[in-house]
Amino acid sequence: MSSKFIGKHIVSVDQFERQDIAELFAVARRMEPFARRQQITRVLEGAVLGNLFFEPSTRTRISFNTAFARLGGSVCDTTGFQFSSMAKGESIYDTARVISGYCDAIVMRHPVEGSLAEFAAATQVPVISGGDGPGEHPSQALLDLYTIFKELGRNAADGLKIAMVGDLKFGRTVHSLAKLLSLFANVQFSFVAPKELSMPARIAEHCRAAGHTVRETENLYSSISDADVVYMTRVQQERFTSEQDAERYRGFFVINQTVYEKYCRPGAIVMHPLPRDSRAGAQEISTDMNTNPHLAIFRQADNGIPLRMALFASVLGVADKLEESARPVSWFVPKAYGVDQ
Repeated sequence: MSSKFIGKHIVSVDQFERQDIAELFAVARRMEPFARRQQITRVLEGAVLGNLFFEPSTRTRISFNTAFARLGGSVCDTTGFQFSSMAKGESIYDTARVISGYCDAIVMRHPVEGSLAEFAAATQVPVISGGDGPGEHPSQALLDLYTIFKELGRNAADGLKIAMVGDLKFGRTVHSLAKLLSLFANVQFSFVAPKELSMPARIAEHCRAAGHTVRETENLYSSISDADVVYMTRVQQERFTSEQDAERYRGFFVINQTVYEKYCRPGAIVMHPLPRDSRAGAQEISTDMNTNPHLAIFRQADNGIPLRMALFASVLGVADKLEESARPVSWFVPKAYGVDQ
């Protein structure tokens, strides 16, 4: 990736141009042997990551930790306001200045939209967003696009047909992915959601202004019939004022094997940023899809490692040194991670 990102913050997909994506994905592909536990590299040996998560996370937090560790760095982890000095009234500015004195890079997730930009403005240490309330999730969008390219054998998203389904109002992953896809040509978007959870107007208009086709509907079956990608999302219950409000929308849209076979085009890939809601009556993606070879959700999650490794290598300026310390791993690594592969 070009030197333009060395020392820079990554807080929005708006920072990326089409060429930046191509260069980042080239670095991510070079990260694959290290991410897949085939080789070891130590280009970030001695570097320290501050991982500040003020909102629940499993995949994003652990994958950022893993990505930094696979590059040879070490991680300091904080989860939840109750374990930070913000619980004592410390400001975002003060927290940013203190942590930047300890760490070489910082990943942060915060429940309030705009907090990431405020935090990044207070430090010269590279800050990468781990999620910004209902706003954006740039690294998730990048790994989603990386997954689409790998699954469909593409090097670009020109002409892509994608159905984004579910809670599009509060789902920051679809906000970022839609804006990222808008960098390409002739994308056909189907935004499938209950009216109350529809894609924010600013995102839909952004896509239209970039020359793309945008369809907004509540009809799942017609929307997925010609889609290359069906991107499901869960109800973001943490954004609702009450559990009862969220409950009204659980199970509103469901993809199971029967629906896939009847309505999806052959070879359409099914994605989800995870976690999927596995409670009875709430499954956006039924577990009977687990053996469907076009269900990409776990490969999608796996792709977070090389993509986030590429982000760290880019902002810390070590992408060209990746192979200098490379050597084979010495421990047992399974041929496949899951039992359904």
